[in-house]
Amino acid sequence: MAAADAGDRRFFAPAADGILLFVRLTPRSSADRIEGIAEDAAGSVWLAARVRAVPEFGKANAALIALLAKRLKVPKSSIAIMSGETSRSKTVRISDPPDGLAALLDGLAKGR
Repeated sequence: MAAADAGDRRFFAPAADGILLFVRLTPRSSADRIEGIAEDAAGSVWLAARVRAVPEFGKANAALIALLAKRLKVPKSSIAIMSGETSRSKTVRISDPPDGLAALLDGLAKGR
């Protein structure tokens, strides 16, 4: 897994009702944090995130939603796991994104 340049490909895509994020989640971490973007050998790009929560009963997913809401300054209610609920690779939808969200996402990609 190599670090990817934010200009290469995106870890997010526009959707009819918001933005889709492609996330690789690592549960049971020492801290809740977003590490930036990463790319695998197949060329898939995702936002790498870590949470302290365990991957049981949806706790890690809930921690991911809380982390994204805080960093992106959106309400938790506007974030939903669309696919990958039991996988480390997830597609997350942000409904009704605020203006400037793309700039915030670019900042996350650069570790800011």
